[in-house]
Amino acid sequence: MGRVTERRKVVRIRDGVVSSRPDTLVTEEPLEIRLNGKPLAITMRTPGDDFALAVGFLVSEGVLAAASDLRNVVYCAGATADGVNTYNVVDVQTAPGVRIPDITLERNVYTTSSCGLCGKASLDAVRTTTRHPIADSPPLLVTPELLAGLPDRLRASQRVFDRTGGLHAAALFDEEGELLDVREDVGRHNAVDKLVGRALQGGNLPLSRTVLMVSGRASFELAQKAVMAGIPLLAAVSAPSSLAVDLAAETGLTLVGFLRGTSMNVYAGEDRIALRAAAPQG
Repeated sequence: MGRVTERRKVVRIRDGVVSSRPDTLVTEEPLEIRLNGKPLAITMRTPGDDFALAVGFLVSEGVLAAASDLRNVVYCAGATADGVNTYNVVDVQTAPGVRIPDITLERNVYTTSSCGLCGKASLDAVRTTTRHPIADSPPLLVTPELLAGLPDRLRASQRVFDRTGGLHAAALFDEEGELLDVREDVGRHNAVDKLVGRALQGGNLPLSRTVLMVSGRASFELAQKAVMAGIPLLAAVSAPSSLAVDLAAETGLTLVGFLRGTSMNVYAGEDRIALRAAAPQG
């Protein structure tokens, strides 16, 4: 199986001084995801938690919603012409009775580590109806102070990032700010899929009392993955996209962006943030 990191020679230039040294890089390899033996998608990912990644991907695609929907996940033996198992092809086998969507050219897509699922025919094609509508009752309520501490806690848990500087991360926190799980990957969407997949495998969907914290920006796809898993609050250290904000407003997702220090922007669902009214002027 591929390793999480690899060593490569690098020419280092510091203040005009040239030297040669080995450098630690994050591994990036393709993973083909098959559904009941049929090719579905290829993603560029960091090896590790491949089964959870594939399962989480299928949650976001509306195929899986509970552990009972999943029969098995296996690496495909003889994945190459010479019969060698590369550990880069995963087959997800669903339980009897699970409805499978049509696997068309629209669905059989290539996903990259930077943008996630690309090439779908229309916006409607990715607005999959969730089987876990956001239903945190009583509503999740967190303070700005709790949110302000999450980026540092996420960063402190990124073990591979410390060695490479080249990984994104996603973490789940409970409403008290306790870290539940964290995953790293070369792609933000893969890190979230790994979290969601592990939650499904553990019988913990929907994630209705959790906060999802992601490094980087909050794209439409990450907002969709949160909604599909029943997560009520998504926070990111960078900007959201306009479609992510639209989706959050439509589905009741709380979306926080530019979460840096004690500053943040709340783009939707501010009712889950315990806000203090500003002091009157004068």
